Amino acid sequence: MKRILWILNLFIICAANSYACTNFLVTKGASAKGATMISYAADSHTLYGELYFWPAAKYAAGKMLKIYEWDTGKYLGEIPQAAETYTVNGNMNEHALAIGETTYGGREELVDSTGIIDYGSLIYITLQRAKNAREAIKIMAELVAQHGYCSSGESFSICDPDEVWILEMIGKGIKADPKTGANLNKGAVWVAVKIPDGYISAHANQARIQNFTWSDGKTSISSKEMNKIFLPEVETVYSHDVAEIARQYGFYSGDNKSFSFSDAYNPVDFSGARACEARVWAFFRSVNNEMSKYEDYAMGRNLKNRMPLYVKPFKQLTLKHTIAMMRDHYEGTPMDMSKDIGAGPYRLPYRWRPMSWEVDGKKYVHERAIATQQTGFWFVAECRSHLPRPLAGILWFGVDDAATSCLTPIYSCSHHVPCEFAAGNGSMLNYSDESAFWIFNRVANFAYLRYDAISADIQKVQQEIENHHEQEVKAADEYALWLYEQDPAKARDFLTELTVHTASTMFKRWKELDHYLLVKYIDGNIKKEKDTESGKIFERNPYGISKSPNQPHLPEFWRRIIVNDAGETLKAN
Repeated sequence: MKRILWILNLFIICAANSYACTNFLVTKGASAKGATMISYAADSHTLYGELYFWPAAKYAAGKMLKIYEWDTGKYLGEIPQAAETYTVNGNMNEHALAIGETTYGGREELVDSTGIIDYGSLIYITLQRAKNAREAIKIMAELVAQHGYCSSGESFSICDPDEVWILEMIGKGIKADPKTGANLNKGAVWVAVKIPDGYISAHANQARIQNFTWSDGKTSISSKEMNKIFLPEVETVYSHDVAEIARQYGFYSGDNKSFSFSDAYNPVDFSGARACEARVWAFFRSVNNEMSKYEDYAMGRNLKNRMPLYVKPFKQLTLKHTIAMMRDHYEGTPMDMSKDIGAGPYRLPYRWRPMSWEVDGKKYVHERAIATQQTGFWFVAECRSHLPRPLAGILWFGVDDAATSCLTPIYSCSHHVPCEFAAGNGSMLNYSDESAFWIFNRVANFAYLRYDAISADIQKVQQEIENHHEQEVKAADEYALWLYEQDPAKARDFLTELTVHTASTMFKRWKELDHYLLVKYIDGNIKKEKDTESGKIFERNPYGISKSPNQPHLPEFWRRIIVNDAGETLKAN
């Protein structure tokens, strides 16, 4: 997520890491449960993590919808409201349609300040109006064509229980009509590609669609043939002027068949590879043995060695694997953030901003991993085709840093959201003791002080909760299906209650964890514990007070660093 495009162009390393998101895309055939999945980390230093909600509604003709820019809250204008809208919980609607995004920025001159649809509004308006991925693509294309697109370049993940698509979009800039002043370039250029079943894809702030199949009347269509988008054989859709606009601006001069969307509108550079594509590479390499040949590209050293848009995994991905990869810090790679000296003595896999810096005139960067401290909210959307659509969607939802937070199941048919995640419960500038965002931040920021030890305790509770949630969901699906066959409304009520209950239980457990960690690790000590039948308890001396805590030495490698730096001053006589 990047709010000011020219900052991206001037300070591309810093901005790519300050406002950045990560999406994974998993098709039915690549999923262990036969469910499509997309993941999304909404990363921004100013985004407050909460679960958005819109109830289904019907509107009279002539009703208008006011549009406010998602990033800034700025009023952009208004558009006609749809006659009917659907229930939306976060980034998934009641029909198990889910949409995520990452911002790549791209060409500065293509931003259209006259447009009134920003990328965030585009997502949430579409979720209120579309029932499946193909309908979502059609609506998104129509919205920007009719009302103008005012954001910079964007990649969207779109999935329903049957299909997964990636759509990449950028504006067309401003070309004023000499008579009316209206923008003759209103709208956007874009390409949407269906990920083949059995494959996975990903995007992380770098445009990834390169060459694609041009209209053949069968598998590929242009926006002029949008009436064909619902034909199952169609796998590529694009705006009819996607190459022509690039030619007009001088971004491209070849024929259509050689046209690459990414090369024209977001040419990859060192930052695009190292700070963005490297996250895609990390995900791909976890389930594909061919990715070592792209390591140099991920590190920004061979930009011509582009990765494919999608790869076939050597095993089907579980929900747990997808969640685990959202918590990745490049472990096991040359970019492992816990290994270099910047990790400190306690192996902290985070670096505070800015991410680019200089020493003696030479430029350096810190890594931008998938898991990052500035996440507002994150999710893994799971869409199950074996269930009726109102029961098919689960948004596994969490707030703050994925590595130190926990996911709870939000059924997409729920008619209200848990109060701990509700919009208005606290803000980035106002602390709320009943807000999930703030309790997860408390735990995460404490963990950053002694990461190796504290994160291990956090991971135990993560697994405890998420394993329990998976079992709850399995049982709930069976009961909800039985209820649905009797009365769909009762099934929806039941799943809403379950959604609220699981979130509230997780919130309370995380508060307990917050208290436990403070007691255990206060002042750099580590209190002794012992196992009992009811779990671990802190050890006491024979008189009932705390035993002397453990005070582990700094790791030897860190002690040597101290000696090398200040050994003569610190040497004991």
